[in-house]
Amino acid sequence: MSSADPLADRAAPAVTPWWKSAVVYQVYPRSFQDSDGDGIGDLRGVIDRLDHLQRLGVDVIWLSPIYRSPQADNGYDISDYEDIDPVFGTMADFDELLDRAHARGIKILMDLVVNHSSDEHPWFVESRSSRDNPKRDWYWWRDARPGTIAGRPGSEPTNWESFFSGSTWEFDEQTGQYYLHLFDRKQPDLNWENPEVRQAVYAMMRRWLDRGVDGFRMDVINLISKHPDLPDGQVAEGHTYGDGFPFYGHGPRLHEFLQEMHREVFDGRSGLLTVGEMPGVTPEEAVLFTDPARRELDMVFQFEHVGLDHGEASKFVHREPDPGALAASFTRWQDALSDTGWNSLYLSNHDQPRTVSRFGDDREFWRESATALATILHLQRGTPYVYQGEELGMTNHPFASIDDVRDVESLNHYREQTDAGGVEGDLLVGIGRIGRDNARTPVQWDASPNAGFTTGEPWTAVNPNAALINAEAQYGVPGSVFEHYRSLIRLRHERSVVADGTFRRVPAGSDEVFAFERRLDDDVLLVVANLSSVSRVVQLDGGLEPWRDASLLLTNLPAKTVAAAEFAPWEARVYAL
Repeated sequence: MSSADPLADRAAPAVTPWWKSAVVYQVYPRSFQDSDGDGIGDLRGVIDRLDHLQRLGVDVIWLSPIYRSPQADNGYDISDYEDIDPVFGTMADFDELLDRAHARGIKILMDLVVNHSSDEHPWFVESRSSRDNPKRDWYWWRDARPGTIAGRPGSEPTNWESFFSGSTWEFDEQTGQYYLHLFDRKQPDLNWENPEVRQAVYAMMRRWLDRGVDGFRMDVINLISKHPDLPDGQVAEGHTYGDGFPFYGHGPRLHEFLQEMHREVFDGRSGLLTVGEMPGVTPEEAVLFTDPARRELDMVFQFEHVGLDHGEASKFVHREPDPGALAASFTRWQDALSDTGWNSLYLSNHDQPRTVSRFGDDREFWRESATALATILHLQRGTPYVYQGEELGMTNHPFASIDDVRDVESLNHYREQTDAGGVEGDLLVGIGRIGRDNARTPVQWDASPNAGFTTGEPWTAVNPNAALINAEAQYGVPGSVFEHYRSLIRLRHERSVVADGTFRRVPAGSDEVFAFERRLDDDVLLVVANLSSVSRVVQLDGGLEPWRDASLLLTNLPAKTVAAAEFAPWEARVYAL
């Protein structure tokens, strides 16, 4: 790359991108809708439920991976980037979904997983076949640590710990070297230092865009550039392995790779959306990634707020966040990207537990907290993402046994901790609170057997509360979680202030009250939400009296006097001046 700044003479686009006023809906196909009775959701199931998505009002469907895969990590281990896994259907099914969604004005976002592939991908099969294979350098291969015997514990090239427990290195007996896998051993990391790898990825992306897809959500895209020396990481107290994140979390060529991707794939095309998942990204880094003038990404997924309840030792060890921590985190990101860049707004996805169980009160104030959390999310500056079932207030699943768990991350954690003497009951509590399986139980469509998800045996159990929490029970019901989401999405579409207005946090007299103002010229919104299970008196500067002449645009509880200062548990109000 030239030492001169290639971005110096580039100006930000003058036209407001469409995705600033859009709402994205994530479909995890395996658990969305089964059309053929095999217990696994599929593409024809997504087609069958397009009415639901159109009724909700979303603009984009993000599909979690549907490519061919051995399913070691539920599709995030891809063996063919350009074919559909038979469990989900055929390419003809995908083309039909694409056409039918587009006919309804809904765009399709594909999941791009190119930090790693499956170990069954032909690229890796060739790479591991011999040390002199032309594709050997398409992945990260290293000899054992000097002075050790290859294949024995402690001989791994570095001490890095995998996201899924254990070492990031797997010994290959056939060639006598180790390969790097930041996640499961069946997910070897691609070597982005090799230009042939990058060009193969870009060509694949162009073919999907040529087919008609509208962009990509890029899985852990900030991990693609590694420090070439792969140094050892610091070993924290109580840990066996070291923290390699400083050497692969934001590698030295990351911006270069993303700018090259933009030139090679997106230049000359319009109407697309790119969002990069970036664990560990800071607000300052996010500004660079999403600055339109830099031509990298449209927005990023940051992880600060979904790490608030993680213990120091592990995310499976719960830590109670400080009161107001969620609002403080959101405010920090709103302020950081206020002038340059763009936020993606989310509370849950396929890797996170259910929103209302994690950040709300899914027992006494289930509906109230589900709608309050939705209100504060959707009315910030950024593009909101709705994870399937979130619009219904779906909750965490009550896992009674490790036999009910399907997720490789949770299972690896369980095995590692039981081997270390962990107590099964305590481990299940941690997995039940934060485990990824919570997000992957089937969508609850109605009160029929298996919640209308399948006529067969579901691949993972349906939440037993489906008879009470389901789509059919909420359609058209004023105040239901679903109808509240519809109102929020409609508000974003109808009032430019939601997409384009400024954001300003308003002190409210309590850490647990999140109040903020959105302003665009003379259009002003005030959002106030009590994010707690006790009543709170809101103490804005000047009180609510200045808003006496405002209209109460939206609320999740029966309307009160506009200037009423007492907010019930999880009450949210949106004022318009």
